[in-house]
Parts: sequence; C-alpha cells; structure tokens
Amino acid sequence: MIHYRLAVLGDPVSHSLSPMIHTALFELTGISGEYHAIRSDEARLRELVGELRGGEWHGFNVTMPLKGEAAAIADDLTEVAARAGSVNTLLMRDGRILGETTDSVAFGKLLADSRLDGRSAILVLGAGGSAAAALASFPADEDVYVSSRRLEMATEMAIRFGAGVVPWGSAVAGALVVNATPIGMRGEILPPGLLESASAVIDLPYGPKPTPTAVAAQTLGLSFVDGREFLLRQAMASFTIWTGAAVAYERLAAALRNV
Repeated sequence: MIHYRLAVLGDPVSHSLSPMIHTALFELTGISGEYHAIRSDEARLRELVGELRGGEWHGFNVTMPLKGEAAAIADDLTEVAARAGSVNTLLMRDGRILGETTDSVAFGKLLADSRLDGRSAILVLGAGGSAAAALASFPADEDVYVSSRRLEMATEMAIRFGAGVVPWGSAVAGALVVNATPIGMRGEILPPGLLESASAVIDLPYGPKPTPTAVAAQTLGLSFVDGREFLLRQAMASFTIWTGAAVAYERLAAALRNV
C-alpha cells in the first residue's frame, strides 16, 4: 500500500491549514499518508523538487511567494497552469514534473455555483499569482476587470488576459468581486463602496476569525465564498490529483467544522 508523503512549500507557512485539511482527507478516504508544512525559499523549492524527482515525495502544494517559480521549474504544465503562469500543485507523471493550479480548478467550480449567479461582470482585486489563477479560469464570455494598487501590474495582467482595468478603489456595478489580495488577513478592509455595488464576493484571505470583507458581505446580504471554503476546494482538487480519491465538499467541511 502506498504511504503518501506530501507537503506545502512557501514562506510563511506556519499558519497554513493545509496539513489539517489533508490529514482529514487521509482519514476520510482511509488512505495512508502524511502532510507537512515546509518553510521554503526558491533554493529550498528546487532542492525539494529534486527529492520529488527522486521519489522521496509524492507531491507538493506551493504557496506564496513561490507559485511563479514552481511554474518555471515544472517540466510540463496543464493548459490552465500555463495560461496562469502560476502553479500550486506539483507531482511526478511519466517521469516528469507536472505543474497544475488547483486554484483555477476551484475558481472554475465556484463560477458554476448557483450562489454566484446574477453577476453582470467580474472584478478581480490584485495582480499576483492568485489573481492570475482566477483570470485563467474564467470563460471567454465573462466581462472581466482587474484592479490593483499597482496600476502597472494590473494593466499588464489585463492585457495578458483580455480584461479591462479599473482604478484601485473603484467599483463595478453588479460584479462578482474576487479579493485575490492579502487584504483582510490582519483585519484590513477593502476600499469603501466596492462591496455595496457588488452582486457576490469570493474572499481569498482567511484567518482564525472571519475577515472584514466576509463580515461586510454577510451584512449586505451578498452571496459570498470565504477563504476557508476556497482553501478546502483547491485542497480537495490537489488531493484527487495525487491520490485519485475524491471527497464531497460537504463531507470535508463537516469533518473540519469544529477545528
């Protein structure tokens, strides 16, 4: 029987919920395995990918700030990972390192969720790897805008994905707002007015308490997906890629409800 050795790589990773989530997935599926959080810079990432090639590991998740570097290291990329230029999941396939972005997989599934229906556009906040993963997952018929405090990066990303650019802090009426920035992890708030004109929210930051964005969305009566749900959904996709086993979201969420 295979005993899976998996880990999340990045800096910081001490706060990561991924070990807890994947431990629950191992227990729910009856699969033998272990999952670690390893603080890593680019040099450590390359060292660990060498160990993956050597069979010492079965796969890695990659988080900030290494998603772009992981894409560069991989021998092959899935279509959506190549489009995003961002990788959060690594594994060996046919003797080669394959890079995938299950962030994009999670975004794709959420866009089909009836909770997020009714949007007239999508407004992505941020211009980093998570924003790229979001933009790479959106169908061509969506009306998409990018907004970032770094206007030059927002413009570059918008050109790359065929999106529009909105000045930071400006709202798009009826938009699904995707907060792909760290704003909220330490109690920060988004610019005023962004949520008041939104149709729904996907808020990627997460912590021990709901973020101000999640609280505001709930107060406004908006449909929203918080960072914890998003994390669970991308983790489930990675787990299936590595092991072939799938768990229903509701079952995993119930297992972790009081943790």
